[in-house]
Amino acid sequence: MAVVISSSGNSPAFEAKMTIYVFICVIIAAVGGLIFGYDIGISGGVTAMDDFLKEFFPVVYERKKHAHENNYCKYDNQFLQLFTSSLYLAALVASFFASATCSKLGRKPTMQFASIFFLFGVGLAAGAVNMYMLIIGRILLGFGVGFGNQAVPLFLSEIAPAKLRGGLNIVFQLMVTIGILIANIVNYFTSSIHPYGWRFALGGAGVPALILLFGSFLICETPTSLIERNKTEQGKETLKKIRGVEDVDEEYESIVHACDFARQVKDPYRKLLKPASRPPLVIGMLLQLFQQFTGINAIIFYAPVLFQTVGFGNDAALLSAVVTGTINVLSTFVGIYLVDKTGRRFLLLQSSVHMLVCQLVIGIILAKDLDVTGTLGRAEALVVVIFVCVYVMGFAWSWGPLGWLIPSETFPVETRTEGFALAVSCNMFFTFVIAQAFLSMLCGMKSGIFFFFSAWIVVMGLFALFFVPETKGVSIDDMRDSVWKPHWYWKRFMLQEDEHDVEKRTA
Repeated sequence: MAVVISSSGNSPAFEAKMTIYVFICVIIAAVGGLIFGYDIGISGGVTAMDDFLKEFFPVVYERKKHAHENNYCKYDNQFLQLFTSSLYLAALVASFFASATCSKLGRKPTMQFASIFFLFGVGLAAGAVNMYMLIIGRILLGFGVGFGNQAVPLFLSEIAPAKLRGGLNIVFQLMVTIGILIANIVNYFTSSIHPYGWRFALGGAGVPALILLFGSFLICETPTSLIERNKTEQGKETLKKIRGVEDVDEEYESIVHACDFARQVKDPYRKLLKPASRPPLVIGMLLQLFQQFTGINAIIFYAPVLFQTVGFGNDAALLSAVVTGTINVLSTFVGIYLVDKTGRRFLLLQSSVHMLVCQLVIGIILAKDLDVTGTLGRAEALVVVIFVCVYVMGFAWSWGPLGWLIPSETFPVETRTEGFALAVSCNMFFTFVIAQAFLSMLCGMKSGIFFFFSAWIVVMGLFALFFVPETKGVSIDDMRDSVWKPHWYWKRFMLQEDEHDVEKRTA
């Protein structure tokens, strides 16, 4: 069925079909998100397994089995947190190498490099016999995450028709949530396999890595990447293939024009410091900060730990994490359905209120009823689980997917890979900070940690209200005229750039 892709503002209308080939490309590329989600979800389960703790973290194991353990501090160990967070620090560094690879070689080879890093990392982590092998394996997995998270969202945004771009891009976040769910299921079953259940759990990431590696040979390079690298005829043929129509001249010319302008920019990172680059750069980087400071990874990373803390026990904790993982996946479908209908801003604002209420309720219950030792009553624990699930719903259809979607669609061609690399590196940095600090924060702040994240949700809601414009339906190469110039605040930076260009021409 042909779909006329129309955009708001001054954005042109391009005719396109949602082809089977594009759907296949989206699914294969988004497997990179599945690996990322699996790595997020598997960490919390593995660090709760006694066999793993005895092998690598005996001090934590002894503290955990103590008769009167501290509910908030039993997992507080910097090396245990480093096991999780080292992946994200490596991904931060890797994102800059991935940016150069994306620009010079294309999005597709960058995804292939990601899958190779994943496979080597899985082998070392699952086969680890000492701490060095374990951490090096996690670092290689981090390089895979850095390359995958750089290439996949850009790939999805560039092959998607404008009107469907939001929903297709969120398939990446959908795969992240599916990866988390699969990891929780794997954790649940492997926790009873002694003594090597943790090895099976860590090794499971090799399956999607192989799918991404071999599947990447079936997908195309994006037209923008091909034209950007002077493969104009191949770019036009690819554009016809993914749009499913012969008449792509108008869209092709818009991409060529954007790429011609991009070639005039010799130093993209210097260009990012110019006034006109400030809106997408500031929004892209702050969305990453806010995404992590919603508190979501604190809950997802350590869902098994959290549920143990409220008294559900080890197996029940992992089973509860499977429940939250299922809700995460199903709620992401809500985001896919709504993002191109209600728009990005509505989802960000609605979920800010939604998540704030949940965090406050959880924090109040824990502050009131959970002592340093002991457990919650069954009724209170059940309420905590319910509000965690409702909280995950709000994140899954808003700040989760939109943290990746908005930066991938708002940078112009000349700074797209570099700008998105900064966004990815910010995401990985703040993920690293939360992963490294959360258990220590939980130990020090106790239930106050949920009020800490609540305050951040208020800040991010206000930021979305006043500074995040709507990008629904706008052509990816028309953001400047249709989004930034009309915005009450960001238009001043566009005017500064225009005035500077006029001065240069008249000088």
